[in-house]
Order: sequence, then C-alpha cells, then structure tokens
Amino acid sequence: MKNVLVVQSSVSGEKGQSNQLIEQFIAALPAGFDRTDVDLVSKNYPHLAMTEIAAWMTPADSRSSEQAALAALSDDAIAQVVAADVILLGVPMYNFGVPSQLKAWFDRLARAGITFKYTEQGPVGLLADKPVIVFATRGGIYKDLPADSQTPFLKSFLNFIGLKNVHFVYAEGLNMGPDSAASALSAAAAQIQSLTADLAA
Repeated sequence: MKNVLVVQSSVSGEKGQSNQLIEQFIAALPAGFDRTDVDLVSKNYPHLAMTEIAAWMTPADSRSSEQAALAALSDDAIAQVVAADVILLGVPMYNFGVPSQLKAWFDRLARAGITFKYTEQGPVGLLADKPVIVFATRGGIYKDLPADSQTPFLKSFLNFIGLKNVHFVYAEGLNMGPDSAASALSAAAAQIQSLTADLAA
C-alpha cells in the first residue's frame, strides 16, 4: 500500500488552485493508499530560530521539555517524509517565491547528519529517493524564464536532501483571463493523468 504525503501551502485553502490540482491527482490514483495531509498554513511553523537549532544539537535524553517540543517540529516532519512513498507539494507562487509556510517546513527538513551530510566531494542527501510531484500554480507565465525562482530552488533543495525524482505540474497564466486559465488547467490535468498512470504502472 502506498503512503501519499500531501503538503499544502496555499493561503486560499481548498479554493487554492494548487490544492485543487492535488485533489485531481489523488482522485486519479488507483485505490489502496494511505493519505497523510500537512496543511502548512494551519500548522503555522514559526521562523527558524537558534533555540530550535540548539534543541536539535542537544541529545534527546538531555533536552528540556521546551527543547523536546522544539525538536519535535523537525523530527515529526522528517518522519512523515521518510514514511511516504509519494510526496505531493502544492506550491503557489507568491511574490516570485515559494510561500513562506513552505520555506519554514523546508527549514525543518534540512538536518545535518539526518537528511544530508557534507563530504569531501560535497553534500550528500541521506533520504531514500521517492517521487515528489510539485503542483506549481502561477498567476503569470514564468516557466523556463529568468523570473522563475521557484523551480531551481525546489529542485536544489529536494536534491540536497536526497529527493531527486522530482516532477512538476505547472498551471500558469491563471490570472491572465478565463481562456488562459482554462488552457493552463487543461494542460495540468493532462500532466496529472500521465503521472498517475506512471505511478500505477
């Protein structure tokens, strides 16, 4: 049975196009999988602070109750990623970047000695690779243009922790009129059908 980790970062909730594309993807999957949802907007991770990093660096049996709670933010997030067979990331574009909620979650996944390590040959990701599907929704057109800061960042970060099997489902031009939006969502739906067929194979 597949474990599907659904990570949502749209402030629009169920009305967010990235979340709606995720639901289309889920609906197209064959039966027989477990689903775990992480709504990063309601989760509301705080900005990363030195107190939390210090908690990571303190042995578990020596942590105060406050440190244990801080370390659990990262430990739990990493455990969910490790347990997943497939990860679905909803990533709307806000002000040319990823949502700050998603960045805060990423900050909990990057743990030296746990999800990556440095070697003489450079950094090595320590997570077992698995498919990651990114649902990238944008009001304008950015794919393959210099203004697309999201795609290289997401690839770099996910690769850094060992996740190299990354696929993107783009829906762009969503705020450029109804015809543009309809065309973008139709193209995204076709990508979804292709990806779900590959996963089911």
